[in-house]
Amino acid sequence: MAESNVSFRKMKEGDIPVVAALERRLFSRPWSEQSLSQALRQNTLFFVALEKNMVVGYCGMYCAFEEGEVMNVAVSPAMQGRGVGRKMMGYLLEQAYGQGVRRIILEVRISNQRAIRLYQSIGFQSCGIRKNLYDMPLEDGMVMEYAFG
Repeated sequence: MAESNVSFRKMKEGDIPVVAALERRLFSRPWSEQSLSQALRQNTLFFVALEKNMVVGYCGMYCAFEEGEVMNVAVSPAMQGRGVGRKMMGYLLEQAYGQGVRRIILEVRISNQRAIRLYQSIGFQSCGIRKNLYDMPLEDGMVMEYAFG
């Protein structure tokens, strides 16, 4: 597929209905609009990916001291395979570094090999498995870590 021409900006309250709809479409345990709204008011970095002014993806990270924990990474099915996830993660890492974050962790279903390969390709390394982390269906989660060098 052709590479996508996307831009990024901070997520706004007005983006939440579209983001929540994307959550429902992609995940067995989607975040609610209320949860997304609350997350925006905490020490977080949440960004949307835009193509032609339409939200085609988003990502979010909680920040504490010099550490970040990626909570959400999602790309619209129609846009998957076009580099949006890679660009979005690169943007998230840049913004996190600019905020003083020096170590980032995330969790991913062990069956999600596409995401694992993406994270590995940008420098994340596996640092463990959490048994039965996910449900619907029940599955282990891989914990991955990125440290700014």
